[in-house]
Amino acid sequence: MNFVKPKKNLGQHFLTDQNIARKIVDSLGAEVPDILEIGPGMGVLTKYLLERPELNIHVVEIDTESVEYLKITYPQLEHIWAEDFLKADIGGRFSGPFVVIGNFPYNISSQIFFRILQYRNRIPQTVGMVQKEVAERIAAPSGSKIYGILSVLLQAFFNIEYLFTVSEKVFNPPPKVKSAVVRLTRNDIVDLPCDEQLFIRVVKTAFNQRRKMLRNSLKELCVSLPEEYAVKRPEQITVHEFIQLTCAIENLKKH
Repeated sequence: MNFVKPKKNLGQHFLTDQNIARKIVDSLGAEVPDILEIGPGMGVLTKYLLERPELNIHVVEIDTESVEYLKITYPQLEHIWAEDFLKADIGGRFSGPFVVIGNFPYNISSQIFFRILQYRNRIPQTVGMVQKEVAERIAAPSGSKIYGILSVLLQAFFNIEYLFTVSEKVFNPPPKVKSAVVRLTRNDIVDLPCDEQLFIRVVKTAFNQRRKMLRNSLKELCVSLPEEYAVKRPEQITVHEFIQLTCAIENLKKH
């Protein structure tokens, strides 16, 4: 049967190197059998996932041509969600925990990570290929110039590993930037000792004015910050210290 391969759109660049594809799949520990692949496109990762019979594979793909291609090329693939991952009822599709893998579309990779954060207590591990600078940012330690909002929020709940860099030459169409594969493994923090929404607000407010000292950037949240934080800039604050800072602000608000 003749079938036209799906168009290269939606901000996604399709991986063509089979060795890289296998390496990405092999990076997934698959602690649980339920797998969700985001944006499978033409199934370059899906093919290697299907070689592991112990896995119960779901894929979510918004492009209708890609969905038809997957149905024809991989008839053994039983769970294809023809919808937008950012709007899908993820929790309702799985009865227990599930792991996430994918070549994430560059234009929504940050949104994907925020969505993963929402389901963090159901997702023990994620392996994703993203733009290299995004991978570096989420793995960045405090003190780094690229340490920011996504770094802090993800590292609060996941251990982040920058696994390897991927050349732009192994994609069709080739992107203008290099890519990288990262692995997120859920840490032991179930709940923060502070209000989570306030924590998110503190982090975002601080980094939205990252050149300012915290006593200036956070004055709308707290008039008088603890002295050990007041004269620092956000990139100087570790994840643990952001949590402690939020606890302090929360306590001050009560009095």
